[in-house]
Amino acid sequence: MWNTSLNSQEKETKVMEKYRELLSKYLSYAGFCPVKERREKRVKYFITFCSRHQDAMLLMNDIMCKAYFKQMHEIEFKGTLFEGKLDWRTTKDTGSIEPIILDAVNHIPGKSRKDLWLSIIQKRFMRWTSSEYKNSVQKLVEQGELICPTPHKRKQLNDECLLFPKNKDFIHRSQGGLIIGEPITIYSQVKRSNKKIKIRFDKYKILNGAAKTLVSQVADGSIIKRFDKTPYPAKPTDVVCPHFLELKWAYGCPFDCSWCYLKGTFRFRPEGIKPTYKDLEKVKLHVETFLQEVKTPEILNTGEIADSLMGENGAYPFSKFIISLFEKQNRHKVLFVTKSTNVKSLLGIASPRQVIVSFSLNARPVAEKWEKKAPSVGRRIEAAKKLSDAGYEVRFRIDPMVPIENWRESYIGLINEIFLKFTPERITLGSLRGLQSTINSTKDTSWVKYLKESSNWGRKIDFTTRYKMYTTIIEHLGNRHNIALCKETKAMWEKLGMNWKRIRCNCVW
Repeated sequence: MWNTSLNSQEKETKVMEKYRELLSKYLSYAGFCPVKERREKRVKYFITFCSRHQDAMLLMNDIMCKAYFKQMHEIEFKGTLFEGKLDWRTTKDTGSIEPIILDAVNHIPGKSRKDLWLSIIQKRFMRWTSSEYKNSVQKLVEQGELICPTPHKRKQLNDECLLFPKNKDFIHRSQGGLIIGEPITIYSQVKRSNKKIKIRFDKYKILNGAAKTLVSQVADGSIIKRFDKTPYPAKPTDVVCPHFLELKWAYGCPFDCSWCYLKGTFRFRPEGIKPTYKDLEKVKLHVETFLQEVKTPEILNTGEIADSLMGENGAYPFSKFIISLFEKQNRHKVLFVTKSTNVKSLLGIASPRQVIVSFSLNARPVAEKWEKKAPSVGRRIEAAKKLSDAGYEVRFRIDPMVPIENWRESYIGLINEIFLKFTPERITLGSLRGLQSTINSTKDTSWVKYLKESSNWGRKIDFTTRYKMYTTIIEHLGNRHNIALCKETKAMWEKLGMNWKRIRCNCVW
């Protein structure tokens, strides 16, 4: 403030920059917009924006940029021959963004187009719109100034496309070069920090009623975090679900099942449920810290917000990467939850001790109608058998069961098909359910007609029908198998004579 070499406007901007910096310690994404009467006039005041969510930063940048420059343009040309005849974008004098993009990519190669844009506007908020940025990136790629090896149709980039400087080889390669003929999974990288990763512990009331101190999250919780959205069941309609650990290495799923809850979970993401991968170095750092420091045995679920095997294409599949970390110890296990049949990399791993693979299955008519992009049920069972024969612990989720016409025959047929091939370690049953956010976000709502009741985990099939479906499978299995329920009410567990306090479902030991 007392620097005499700065003019008043520069001092004001410095103050606002410092204020933004302080705000960002509490709310990570912050920016400010000047308010003027005319472009050449002094700033009257600043509008400050801050949020915890990166998408808010992206939206507010475009909103404020458009509002400010459009207003300045209209005031400047009001009453002149050019009023209403010039586009405000042509008179915006913020300079070219292309050198900024090139500098950012050279500094941190391998960032996605979206992440790069976020890093730019955090330092240069409100100078350019997202469309200006995207057009410039497209131009730089077409000119060969940037390289984008990520697959994209019709040469049009998308937010997941990774960007690299020209003449530099940052792409993962196999011994024989790039894998050709299938999509390449490429992960952006971050530098390791010398800062110690902190693990947070909290006390939880577990289902047997005891209080237990468990890991709640590692560092910021972006990679490892406990799923604790379901409270301890008290009312009959409360859902029973143990608080397991998520390993959030990616978002999304390529199979696009009609009732997928990710449609609601990611309804505010521009890319929706399209697969998006996180920084492998960050994943590695958080996982290694967890494996080294946490003494209570845990199962880390890689398939809560992503299909666990959607990152198998390319030179370095995710399964190979993550299993190599878990196989170095004998306390914790990693859980894959999938509908994929891409198990080639898993089959190439010898003597897997710390891995569980769980396949989601359904009756054939149900899968054919509402899981259209997923591999057939028969192929999933075949893939599961291969893994079982190779020494993997294999589980099945028959979920969500749907009371279609002739459902008894369909689901008994599924059970018979499974046991003709092999005996899985565990089967978890679940029935169709839908959070309102999921129902609102899906295009195909033909399944919603089956939902008649409410619970603290959304709408469900009526109690009597669910009971009949579960008893049919349980009685058909007899005493030959471990069986549990997923996201089912306390009342249902008790009606079936099953002890929910000693639950052994898909995601736990």
